[in-house]
Amino acid sequence: MAKAAGKTSYPKERIRILFLENISDVAVEKFRAHGYDKVGKISKALTEEQLIDEIKDVHILGIRSKTQITPKVLAAAKKLQAIGCFCIGVNQVNLSAATENGVVVFNAPYSNTRSVAELVIGASIMLIRRIPDKNKAAHEGNWMKEAKGSYELRGKTLGIIGYGNIGSQVSVLAEAMGMKVLFYDVETKLPLGNAEDAKSLKTLLQRADVVTLHVPETDHTKNLINKTNLKYFKEGAILINYARGEVVDLDALAKALKSGHISGAAIDVYPWEPEKNGDTFTTPLQGIPNVILTPHIGGSTEEAQQNIGDDVSNKLFNYLEKGITFGSHTVPALALPPQEGSHRILHIHENVPGVLSEINTQLSNHKINILGQYLKTNDAIGYVVLDVDKQLSDRAVELLKHVKGTIKVRMLY
Repeated sequence: MAKAAGKTSYPKERIRILFLENISDVAVEKFRAHGYDKVGKISKALTEEQLIDEIKDVHILGIRSKTQITPKVLAAAKKLQAIGCFCIGVNQVNLSAATENGVVVFNAPYSNTRSVAELVIGASIMLIRRIPDKNKAAHEGNWMKEAKGSYELRGKTLGIIGYGNIGSQVSVLAEAMGMKVLFYDVETKLPLGNAEDAKSLKTLLQRADVVTLHVPETDHTKNLINKTNLKYFKEGAILINYARGEVVDLDALAKALKSGHISGAAIDVYPWEPEKNGDTFTTPLQGIPNVILTPHIGGSTEEAQQNIGDDVSNKLFNYLEKGITFGSHTVPALALPPQEGSHRILHIHENVPGVLSEINTQLSNHKINILGQYLKTNDAIGYVVLDVDKQLSDRAVELLKHVKGTIKVRMLY
């Protein structure tokens, strides 16, 4: 029966998979190696209208951060089983609508943390040594050999706002460079190494020589670094934002840089970003000395893309072929070991009283034996994995389709 878990009742050659935004070929190759032939790849994000046209017959959708999955898109995706976000976040997906439609949503929250963490340390070194200015001068034929305004990281204090997966890795690397580490997080976090909890944002900003942001984009973090908070920074401090574009008020930052209160900045994310390579890009920070501007490439390394491709692909395979939903942001996380001599059915339903009872009653009344059953719910929906007798599995699927509150039913194998 272990082999059967690698098969699906719906032929693999009919399962359509669509990858957008130039997702790593690692993912494409992994799906094809698993026997999925209908794998399409588009190098850019699609508009809502374009996506509605493309998604009608798609079973698995792979996206990155620019593609917006709206309720209208999900309503048009009648065959969609799962969305793989090949990136850290899932805020580009309307999770409420995905939940209501029984669409599983996966991402890769840890796969590019090292890439971002290394770049934060690299940017810190470049800025504290004022390398951007010296590099620009050298390219223009101007020899600028001087120590004035250049410092070492060793002995300086790094302030980390957001002590999650990336922030904590930055903490470890910074200590290895000889830095003191302060962090601030809205949730209680266990410090790594000798890192110290600053207890308040204001305290961190007042003490840090370099401030780096690693927070999600929420109503509470929008313009977290604004003209008021910029006044709390130490004179000559450095700001690094590799988190989300809405977290920093760039106009206020530009003024602080021009006045000299902030001595340097590295910005990788912006409130507005171009759709594709080659498009015109503008920001208030252009042309300001000792500022590093990068085009949202904090997590863009070959290693990170391969890790993301592996991670999300494996989650999608586990759901497609085993019904496993660990890592899902919509359907409750659930797994059931293979059951010999059975067919597996997946049932996603509204989380209302009596569904499981009705499932069991319907199957019992028709003398369909349940060999294995797992249920898990969240606030909105419930997810049941059922192993039933092979001889009566088709009948079971039809019965389960008519259970009150049913969203999706699928024979897995």
